[in-house]
Amino acid sequence: MTSSPSKFKPWDVVVVPFPYSDHPDEKVRPAVVLSSPKHIKATGVCYLAMITSARNPSWEGDVLVTNLRATGLPVPSVVRPAKVMSLNTSRIVRRIGSLPKADRENVISTMQLFLAS
Repeated sequence: MTSSPSKFKPWDVVVVPFPYSDHPDEKVRPAVVLSSPKHIKATGVCYLAMITSARNPSWEGDVLVTNLRATGLPVPSVVRPAKVMSLNTSRIVRRIGSLPKADRENVISTMQLFLAS
């Protein structure tokens, strides 16, 4: 547990070592912070959704990033809510931007499709 404030907040676009789902390696790639500040502060861990190039084959629930400049992403990209992980904030490489509000709302809606109710 941690009591120090995090330099990361919800909807930050960050660069992290993201694991592959089908083998034990990981790739440094962008992701979006999904955790609340309270969760990050209490645990030192945050939930992240993968961001990938829009050129990749699409998956159900992909959310197109509408403003690359705000996010710091270099190429057209999508948030992939079907791929979420938790990570200690000490492993976040850096912050590069923030996800636009309209995209946030789409990610939340899509996440609700994937979670048990």
